[in-house]
Amino acid sequence: MKNILLITILSLVLISCDKPLEKQTEKANKPTVIGSAMMDDGKINPIIGGDLNTEKVWLAYIQAHNDRNLDKITEINATEWEAYLPDGGLVKGQDAQIELLNTWFKTSNPKWKVQWMITNNSKNEEGIMTQWLTTGNDLTDTDQEGNETIEHQVHDIQFIDGKIKKINIYTRSKTEK
Repeated sequence: MKNILLITILSLVLISCDKPLEKQTEKANKPTVIGSAMMDDGKINPIIGGDLNTEKVWLAYIQAHNDRNLDKITEINATEWEAYLPDGGLVKGQDAQIELLNTWFKTSNPKWKVQWMITNNSKNEEGIMTQWLTTGNDLTDTDQEGNETIEHQVHDIQFIDGKIKKINIYTRSKTEK
């Protein structure tokens, strides 16, 4: 009788240990919702965690800017590249970007340092999954007279087929103490 009771208790313990693993496996197969995207039509689409490979692309892109490697920058850009600047300006196309960077690099010494990155995906209005990376960066720029400015920037970057298609740039000047 003692053996039957012992086997029953052990069986119950083993069975109860299996259940959390099943639930954990079920959860692991579902994408993690990390937020919501508000569509123009009033619909709300879930934002899910994205592909971490976009971080590697961004780090290579920043390094290419810091190295003044315009060929590498062009290589990382999608054909229909565009950037929305903090002052409301729009730079559309790789040629316009390279012209802007070439002038900037000749007149000052900008350097970027990545502080953080968050990958995310969400369906757009047409139901197509879009891939994004939001990243915080510090920009230190030194002009020809040696004057240094520091800006904190947030870049919201859209990727298409592993290339950068669109960048939305938001800035804040360094806080003076």
